[in-house]
Amino acid sequence: MYKRRRDLISFVELIMDKRALEQERLEILRRYRQLIEVWHTRKETSDRWMVRKAFRLAADAHKDMRRKTGEPFIYHPLAVATIAAGEIGLGRTSIIAGLLHDTVEDTDIRLSDVKAMFGSEVERIIDGLTKIDEISDTTSTAQAETLKKILFTLSEDVRVILVKLADRLHNMRTMEVMPREKQLKVASETLFIYAPLAHRLGLYSLKSELEELSFKYSQPKIYRDLKEKLNERYDETMRFFEAFRQPFEKELKSNRLKYDIECNIKTTFSIWQKMKENGVPFEEVYGTYGVDVVVNTSPKREKRDCWSAYAALTSIYKPNIKSLRDWMSSPKANGYEAIHITVMGNGGQWVDVHIRSKRMDEIARKGYAAYWKYKDQSKIDAGLDEWLKKTRELLKESDEETIGFIDDFKSNLFSDEIVVFTPKGRMVNLPVTATVLDFAYSIHTDLGNKCIGANVNHKLVPVDYQVKSGDQVEIITSRIQQPNEDWFKYVVTARAKSRIKLAIKAERKKFRDEGKEKLEEYFAQLKLEYSKPLVNSIIEAKSLGGQVDLFYYIAKGKIDFKDVKEAVNPSDGRGSWIRGLRLPFSRPKASEASNGDKSGNENVDSSPAEESVDSDLKALDYSVSKCCNPIPGDNVIGLVFPNEPIQIHRTDCEKAIGLMAQYGKNIVKAKWKQKQGITFLAGIQIKAVDKIGLIQEVSARIADDFQLNIRTFNLESVEGLVDLTITLYVSDTDGLKKLIQRLKKIKEVIKITRLDRFV
Repeated sequence: MYKRRRDLISFVELIMDKRALEQERLEILRRYRQLIEVWHTRKETSDRWMVRKAFRLAADAHKDMRRKTGEPFIYHPLAVATIAAGEIGLGRTSIIAGLLHDTVEDTDIRLSDVKAMFGSEVERIIDGLTKIDEISDTTSTAQAETLKKILFTLSEDVRVILVKLADRLHNMRTMEVMPREKQLKVASETLFIYAPLAHRLGLYSLKSELEELSFKYSQPKIYRDLKEKLNERYDETMRFFEAFRQPFEKELKSNRLKYDIECNIKTTFSIWQKMKENGVPFEEVYGTYGVDVVVNTSPKREKRDCWSAYAALTSIYKPNIKSLRDWMSSPKANGYEAIHITVMGNGGQWVDVHIRSKRMDEIARKGYAAYWKYKDQSKIDAGLDEWLKKTRELLKESDEETIGFIDDFKSNLFSDEIVVFTPKGRMVNLPVTATVLDFAYSIHTDLGNKCIGANVNHKLVPVDYQVKSGDQVEIITSRIQQPNEDWFKYVVTARAKSRIKLAIKAERKKFRDEGKEKLEEYFAQLKLEYSKPLVNSIIEAKSLGGQVDLFYYIAKGKIDFKDVKEAVNPSDGRGSWIRGLRLPFSRPKASEASNGDKSGNENVDSSPAEESVDSDLKALDYSVSKCCNPIPGDNVIGLVFPNEPIQIHRTDCEKAIGLMAQYGKNIVKAKWKQKQGITFLAGIQIKAVDKIGLIQEVSARIADDFQLNIRTFNLESVEGLVDLTITLYVSDTDGLKKLIQRLKKIKEVIKITRLDRFV
């Protein structure tokens, strides 16, 4: 009887499994049909057949694989291909690459097989997307090396990055089941490099969603709070929008313009950025929504009709002229075109308005792919082509180590742009803080290397002068001028930094023989045989770029016999600081406690990621990083490096985001343990109206009402207004928030903000 019951149960389970598999098969086919529906580029019979062939190959290759969510793995390549086709607007080759992008890495299919079936273009894109096998996944630079390989493919096919962005977007959309440290690693990588890449390529919709999802996983509590507040304000926002839209529409109709007007609710990430930059709460952030005006007109009339829409807008609402940005006359380097203006609405609120033609709107939404669609029209600016050309040159020339390269490259992706003119009237796009030297290198390497100054608007200025939008710049050169290390302080573009490094390296090579001869003499005095490992140990100890720098500094006497001796025979005490030099940021000091002799080590609980951290991690000390000064109650993570204290950072710390992006395997879980008597240093800034007794009243609230110790108290008074910067010891964020609320009740106080950095 029991056997028959077990057989019946097994039969029922088998039937259920078959039904589940059939449902999954139908869902896979539904998702494939959705891919075909959103594919709007050329779809000839041969194109459809090739995509179907790629789908079948991917489905068969991944048939026994599942994602962490439990779903069939094929859902992922289907989603990547759908994003590439529908949200970016790519065609057959990119769709096939999206379907097959994981097959070479995760299955038995080889690149040669892909090339034989689908051609060299698909093979090249998949090769660019495939992780570098020879680099162990446990190394901290694995992700950076992968990214550098992808960037190098820009020299041949920008579609690699576009498909990679689609891949990253779907991974971010399905990250709920990942462990916390994995979420932080992926979110940091996304915010550090992929969102800036999407921005540079004009994919503003993808860029915004990548930022939003990164924020959701790195700051879940703040994200939820802001989301709730936006939802609560939604009805009020739509009422404001309707009141704003109606008179504007009447004016547009009277001008016989065809248009679409949309309310663009700002993302929680952009609102959080404004809150941090301005030091204000959510309630004081203006511009939680913007207005997008899309004029439906032909390319021949679009500029005139967009300015007609601008005239209609400013005839009703008063504009803030300082906010006017004409990206139609001078498009951004990624091809973006629009008119941006801020106007005063009826309710006394500033409203950001973006005016674009239908063509411009398609470029704004789909970026590079839409730009390429219009490329043959003579009126389209070649800014994106110019940027891609310069990027290719930079990638080919760069021979520095990966992390430094990524830092330089990334620094220019998100920067605001200005337009500067050559003496002959040619427009040059530069980052907003670019200097004369950046401009010179953007024109030609020799011009930069020989630059001694410039005439900016017929006025003589030095090489470090920051150019402004609209400046006309004529570079002044000298045959005897040579780049030097100080020049790195004068430039912000990755192109200029790369060219300066190459020039300095070429000059230092002249001292190779002299430096090597001296080093061999030092080794002889130490009774050591000259060897590559010993040479490398000195390079590591002095954090040099390589042998060229080493021989140069020895030849110039900047590294002497004593330095060499210490480097090749380091004492135990020196080992830690030599290791510290290899970190991308200087090692922070231990946290300060109120009693001066407690390190607070028992106040943080650190749990390592299972696969990547030694079992004796808990025996290590930790250090509270001075770049963000976290305190109990803050959302924190730990970063562990061999034989170093665990670095504790706030999860929204910019340095931590960069470190997590580059050293994802070093992330450890960290949470605060509540311990009595342990306090941490925090900083606040108070803006107030000056009055007699203000300092006494503020001090009394801190010392008498909350019994907190003050470490520093700095005051600056200008024309009746006071800036107070106070550092004090607190036990947690709750106590700090209560103190801030109490201080805000002082009637002279205008604003109080918490400081991330302080001395």
